[in-house]
Amino acid sequence: MDVALFSIKPYDRPFMDAAAGAHHRLTYIEARLGPDTAILARGASAVCPFVSDTVDATTLEALHGLGVRLVALRSAGFNNVDLAAAKRLGITVARVPAYSPEAVAEHAVALILSLNRGIHRAYARVREGNFSLDGLLGFNMHGRRVGIVGTGRIGAAAARILLGFGCQVMAHDPLADPELVAAGVVYLPFEELLAGADIITLHCPLLPATRHLIDEAAIARMRRGVMLINASRGAVLDTRAAIDGLKSGAIGHLGLDVYEEEGPLFFEDLSDTVIPDDVFERLLTFPNVLVTGHQGFFTREAMAAIAEVTMANISAFEAKGQALHEVS
Repeated sequence: MDVALFSIKPYDRPFMDAAAGAHHRLTYIEARLGPDTAILARGASAVCPFVSDTVDATTLEALHGLGVRLVALRSAGFNNVDLAAAKRLGITVARVPAYSPEAVAEHAVALILSLNRGIHRAYARVREGNFSLDGLLGFNMHGRRVGIVGTGRIGAAAARILLGFGCQVMAHDPLADPELVAAGVVYLPFEELLAGADIITLHCPLLPATRHLIDEAAIARMRRGVMLINASRGAVLDTRAAIDGLKSGAIGHLGLDVYEEEGPLFFEDLSDTVIPDDVFERLLTFPNVLVTGHQGFFTREAMAAIAEVTMANISAFEAKGQALHEVS
């Protein structure tokens, strides 16, 4: 099958080439998929967008006009796709439901450790010959109360890591994981988790019910000085409310691998440009904020798994007219 892959970076190609083998003809496109670039998929029966691409109704109509029958996302999230429009146009949408939950979970814990011990600040200091410890005082992870919002595969992996540190792990999820409960995780109502945790890490999907789940009211219920980590979806956190929380001291540390307006920013080198997003720039002024550019998934194991499942979706669709992991 002819496949047009959008938002391709140099690091994507080896994994995609290996997974595709001789079964599919791949066209690599650096541009992001959107209404203005959909024409670049001419001649392809399938497109492969990334999480930062725009797959709205206008884009889908353009793809349909080109004969595209499959949108094979190389991501777990699909909130960037207009599913109603795809269904109306008869375009199948598939995704990668799980690739390496440990990759994202480990990155979330890395944010916790870096913020706690000031690793990012210490690194910058030492490079300038400053070996002072002022402002770098942390706390023991052992015995700390950590709240995990969402215990799917990633949240469960984070729970296991944190239990290994000796943390008291609490969780909130519509469905309790029996294995986590047996390991010592305590499931609580959302409000109780907010009030009881020293550290809160978000691992829930972006749904209408979870958009701005962490807002001004939620932050007001948290322990003063809480550490808040978001490695799930940017819009789960109300960024303006988080900034207010940082200014007031309600939030003691904030670690983000995602941002609700990350689309124009992340995955690009903007080091020679002026970033026009004033909210994002305000975040970067806080010494107790650590932001990474949506790199939680970025491990060799995860990249290989993403490529393999993406190509398996395409192969199944070509053979049977149905992808392995369709989004309904």
